Amino acid sequence: MPIKLYNTLSKEIEVFKPIKRGEAKIYSCGPTVYNYAHIGNLRAFLCADLLQRTLKVVDGYKVIWVMNITDIDDKTIKNVNDDSAWKPEMGTKSNDIIANLKEFTSYYKDEFQNDIRLLGFRMDHFHDFPRATDYIDGMKKLIVLIADNGFAYESGGSVYFNVGKWKDADKYGKLKNLDFDNFRTGERVDSDEYEREQVSDFVLWKAKKDGEPSWEFEFEGKALIGRPGWHLECSVMEKEILDLPFDIHTGGIDLQFPHHEDEIAQSKAGYGIEPTNYWFHNEFLQVEGQKMSKSSGNFYTLRDLIEKGLDPIDIRFAMLSAHYRSKYNFTFDDVEAASKSRKRLQKYVYDLISNNVGHDYIDVTLFSEKFFDHLKNDLHTPKALGELFTFINQNSAVVMGKNTRDEMLEFFSEFNEIFGILSFEMPDEDIPEEVTMLAKKRIEAKKAKNFDLADMLRIEINNRGFVIKDTAEGFEIEKL
Repeated sequence: MPIKLYNTLSKEIEVFKPIKRGEAKIYSCGPTVYNYAHIGNLRAFLCADLLQRTLKVVDGYKVIWVMNITDIDDKTIKNVNDDSAWKPEMGTKSNDIIANLKEFTSYYKDEFQNDIRLLGFRMDHFHDFPRATDYIDGMKKLIVLIADNGFAYESGGSVYFNVGKWKDADKYGKLKNLDFDNFRTGERVDSDEYEREQVSDFVLWKAKKDGEPSWEFEFEGKALIGRPGWHLECSVMEKEILDLPFDIHTGGIDLQFPHHEDEIAQSKAGYGIEPTNYWFHNEFLQVEGQKMSKSSGNFYTLRDLIEKGLDPIDIRFAMLSAHYRSKYNFTFDDVEAASKSRKRLQKYVYDLISNNVGHDYIDVTLFSEKFFDHLKNDLHTPKALGELFTFINQNSAVVMGKNTRDEMLEFFSEFNEIFGILSFEMPDEDIPEEVTMLAKKRIEAKKAKNFDLADMLRIEINNRGFVIKDTAEGFEIEKL
């Protein structure tokens, strides 16, 4: 059974057919590094991680995965200019606006990468983390191409994409139905993000404003000092790193419009080709049944949840247990249930490893095929996990003979390459597995120079009745 994915472009579940046999190129819209990523962002990245791991493990694809870093937009500029948003670790602000932008956003880029490490991402799975500000020249070239083809115009020192002309030449609204009834030719929007479906000409190059970083741009004989609009960066990075078209573009459903719709228009108007063959969008995250917002008091980053005692790997498992195209309702009870389920799977693996007396042979082939077939069918993790728990409910690890144990350990090895939640090292019997995992995460945080997080994890270890001591080899854990 080949892998099938829901394609937002066609609104259908389609068999995945790569452009190059045996290879899958994936571009994921990454974080805007103006602050810590919230758990809604993290769900989108986890869904992309599930996708790329499944392609590797289930069908053996070589995956080339790129995730961009948005380090210039309205949000980053606002926070860079806000003295209260600066942390001592960032250094001292200077009179160089671009240098300040790089310093500020580099801090949050590193914090984001620390977060996803804690959530079980493997950094060697990424091909590249391109930063928008490294591709300014490419953005200028794309604007010129779009204008040469008749779909951009200058006004007031800014350059806009002419949606009116484009919708007469091609379809604008491929991913989402848009409100063209209220469209007025020449109506423009300058902000990088806007929450409406009314169509307007969108900005490609924004004229310089006080306090904003800026670059020189020669456009149709005019010197336009300013910066690129947000939508432009992805079109350029996709072309320069992956070439067009590539296989799969991922992102949250909130990015369908305007960001992804504008990507399609820019790429096709400038480069003359669709950017990607498959659009992969995950649904929204809610918290305790409500939209996440700071005003509601339910806005969480990963560090907020760690402070509340949650294990990042349990958060990973909870989020991956829901289907990516269903709204996910984050609750503390759900994470606790996921923790219990993960520990049950972990104990089953430990029983398989330590069992030397079982003799029963159990055919695991049918179960394994059903499990992976559910993943191949649009990454249906709830059904796949249902098969797994049904199997372990019916088949005890301690009675299995060696051949069955070997087959099950091979299954769990592949399972873990996708879900990334298990350990195959037997724990110290006197120290709970979760304490050991917290200690390992603390060492990772220290290596990444994330000392605030390392301190948080040390306190959590103490709260569980243990103390961690650093050694030349790593660490030791003792009971308090």
